[in-house]
Amino acid sequence: MKATILSVGTELLFGQVTNTNTVYLSQQLNLLGIDVMYHSTVGDNPERLADMMKRAFEDCDLVLTTGGLGPTQDDLTKEIACDVMGDELRPHKESAERMKIYFDKLGREMTENNWKQTLFPTRAHVFPNDMGTAPGFALADEKGKIVICMPGPPREMVHMFETYVSPYLEEKTEAAIYYRMLRCFGIGESKLETELLDLIDGQTDPTLATYAKDGECCVRVASKRRTKGEARRAVDEMTEKVKARVGTYIYSYDDENLADVVVRKLKEQNVSIACAESCTGGWFAKTLTDLPGVSSVFDRGIVTYSNRAKVEELGVSQETLDAHGAVSRETAVEMAQGLKQKTGCRMCLSVTGIAGPDGGTEEKPVGLIYFCAILDELMICRKSEMRRMGRAWNRNYAVLNMLDMANELLGK
Repeated sequence: MKATILSVGTELLFGQVTNTNTVYLSQQLNLLGIDVMYHSTVGDNPERLADMMKRAFEDCDLVLTTGGLGPTQDDLTKEIACDVMGDELRPHKESAERMKIYFDKLGREMTENNWKQTLFPTRAHVFPNDMGTAPGFALADEKGKIVICMPGPPREMVHMFETYVSPYLEEKTEAAIYYRMLRCFGIGESKLETELLDLIDGQTDPTLATYAKDGECCVRVASKRRTKGEARRAVDEMTEKVKARVGTYIYSYDDENLADVVVRKLKEQNVSIACAESCTGGWFAKTLTDLPGVSSVFDRGIVTYSNRAKVEELGVSQETLDAHGAVSRETAVEMAQGLKQKTGCRMCLSVTGIAGPDGGTEEKPVGLIYFCAILDELMICRKSEMRRMGRAWNRNYAVLNMLDMANELLGK
């Protein structure tokens, strides 16, 4: 089955809203063995929407739309889909009852235009909206073409897809795709591909693909088989081959963020953690504290941006700063050691460097960053030098290095 994802909404074209629905739906459809051929976005214009829907059906069996199911006059996705598929709208009793209950619970009056959301094509398979007022639906024509319309808000769309749409589509697919995303740090995409080149060149099924992200890389291992169990076994076998080549760089076999991996291990091993940051300005601490439940292991983060702060808060010696400068291995070590003495945490990390775009010299260029990580009696230090990169990239890469060092100490 081939599919087009059609996002509806002028706000998407204007860039006022980030379209996360397309990414989510592409991933989910692939898991169902449905090939996504196109992504399209159209504004709230009925003529253009109808034209794009008709064109999508020229070489696709399935069109999924998001958006345009609201109560206002510019919400016309349902009306256009009904017309394109040769049907007509009629009141849908169950949806009307659910709508009335919804507004009664809120203690709000149901306005006349909300009834518009309870009209559906006569042949429609209606999907309830447990998170809002706009139900979705699937509508097939005599040729077997299917349009599925879902609401635009991601919270509503995701719940509807997982609860109702995915089971509906599973009944109509003859194959299943299983994939695993391996997350890597410390190796570039070109080097990663080189290490796996013979596997990539000779692939039929499973397939391998490498992807670059900010400061890290991913390997996608996918298989399309008769059943999900068969596909999973094929992916497992190929994953072992990839692991034998580049396992040193893989930090997750389940598409986890590096921060999630580190925090999980900190909790499992009951390791308390603190950080002392200079050039990252608290970015590492924010990355950890963005995760729920981290309070059980995270003690504190100290931003020691100035030399004076490094001396007063962490006990870095003035002699070290005079001899080696703030951006040095020696300073990073004393920052981590001072933090450990101050907090008593089992794991302490430090970072000091030049994020840019100014402040670099020939001896210490922009992008030069030093790190130190301590776990109990173990200590590792690292130097990173990324030239010609922007300030935000350098700071993000520094945080990834700190997480990678923590992960190394905790046992990859």
